[in-house]
Amino acid sequence: MRTMVHRHLGKLVAGAAVAVAGTAVMAAITLPGTAGAGESQGSGAGTAGARQPGRDGAVRPGVVRRAPAEGDRGTGSDPLTGAEIGRAERIAANPRLLGSARNVAGERGPQRLTVDLVDPEDAGTDGARAHRRADVTFYDYKNDTLVTKTVDLDTGKVEETGTQHGVQPPLSRAENAEAARLLIADPLGAGLKADYKDATGKELTSPDQLLLNGAVYRAAAGTRPAALGRCGEHRCVRLFPKVVDGPWIDARSLVVDLSAGKVAELGRR
Repeated sequence: MRTMVHRHLGKLVAGAAVAVAGTAVMAAITLPGTAGAGESQGSGAGTAGARQPGRDGAVRPGVVRRAPAEGDRGTGSDPLTGAEIGRAERIAANPRLLGSARNVAGERGPQRLTVDLVDPEDAGTDGARAHRRADVTFYDYKNDTLVTKTVDLDTGKVEETGTQHGVQPPLSRAENAEAARLLIADPLGAGLKADYKDATGKELTSPDQLLLNGAVYRAAAGTRPAALGRCGEHRCVRLFPKVVDGPWIDARSLVVDLSAGKVAELGRR
């Protein structure tokens, strides 16, 4: 078996939790369970489809229950349906926003983040007949702006638009994937690729080969390197990559500035 050497990014982390201690921030990050890495996820008691013993001790075949059909529109405080989420995004993304904003990959249109139901009581109404409203959030990488639009799903109109700078909500799946793409392509990603090859025997060429979690990174006074000093104003991420059906890879020392499209290592001058 080949021994891991110090040129690697870090170590292959087999545990389920990693304590994160960066130069600029101190945060405790608990990673998801390592299913597929040889760890059990529990007995599964009470889970649909699980096999349960009968009174005679014999194991009965599991029963998979079909999820109830989802309607086009919810009522009251029901979660937004898929149709409502799509409608909210279409209402919010007007032609002007689509033409002027840029997403994480630099393409036309803002980066979609979240669509959340506005509680009827927060809007001053209640009951099943209240208008359904949603807050749609985008991130515009052209000028590092968080855009929130409140839309009325019944009237099809945007009721309110808010813009904020320096506000960094949780990252979307697309942003984590773009951060991994930048890291894989950067010379600082050599250790990540070496660790991946140690774990799998294969070359790492695409974010699709990893399970990705990411945390927003904010710079503090005295952050090194200086290239990360704008993190917080810029959208920056620390990745926690996991080999599919394998271990976590320790990438805590690296930060990807998505706004600038650059990778830096914490602590370097």
